[in-house]
Amino acid sequence: MKPHLLKVSLAPETSFNIHQNKGPKFYNQWHFHPEIELIYIHKGRGTRFIGNNISRFESNELVLIGSNLDHMWRCDPEYFLKGSKLIAEVTVIYFHHDFLGDTFFNAPELKNINFLLEKAKQGIKITGTTKNQVKELIAKLPETNGIERIFALLKILDKIAKTQEKQFINSMYQPVKFDKFEADRLNKVFHHTLTNFQKQISLHEIAAVANLSEKAFCRYFKSKTKKTYYNFLLEVRVAHACNLLLEKDMTIYEVCYESGFNNLSNFNRYFKKIMNKTPFEFKKAHLLLSE
Repeated sequence: MKPHLLKVSLAPETSFNIHQNKGPKFYNQWHFHPEIELIYIHKGRGTRFIGNNISRFESNELVLIGSNLDHMWRCDPEYFLKGSKLIAEVTVIYFHHDFLGDTFFNAPELKNINFLLEKAKQGIKITGTTKNQVKELIAKLPETNGIERIFALLKILDKIAKTQEKQFINSMYQPVKFDKFEADRLNKVFHHTLTNFQKQISLHEIAAVANLSEKAFCRYFKSKTKKTYYNFLLEVRVAHACNLLLEKDMTIYEVCYESGFNNLSNFNRYFKKIMNKTPFEFKKAHLLLSE
């Protein structure tokens, strides 16, 4: 599955951009761009897609996304309901690897940052006290200008580079080049899945969305995502089930059917395969953490 190219407009008077977005949803197309992206989620929850990883996201999350790494943030369905007062709020910093020149980060003193920006092509989630420190620096960044602005971003990157409080999201994934035709077709597949995953989606149905035969679609999807469409659909359903288990007062039986599974046995088996916990264990662990 391939996203479309997002063109990020950099202001002529600055070497990198800071965007603060507030609304009912994120930019909800699977996309990529040559700029490196550091995103802090003030408010919002839903499912994030980074490379071939599908996971939940929550408020107070900080992620570094490398150049051309395909990604998307999709808020939960209740954000899209008519009359919903739920909002998502994010701060996003966009910059090129060479925003200070082709060889700037080759300096020995900056080797940690240079390595970080390369590893960011796998996607990096920053956690712990480092996340809190970086969050405070990001909050001050819009107020800076001139050389202080540059120093502030370098300080942020240095903290992330040196900390052990980070997780690689796609340890074996490498961004690939895209073309517009495939991007458009696969975005249709992507959105059809997210709209209909609670129902049964037949292979004939999803192949028709891609305008391919069933056999050709299976080969095509596997070649682009390194997973079958069936496994992709299971991951989307499990991600939704995680949200229901954490946010809703529902029984596991109700979560099972609300997430698109047709029986409890299959739900328990696939949930444990993907999350390494049963639904009951997952919910219990979250309750203990929140106490």
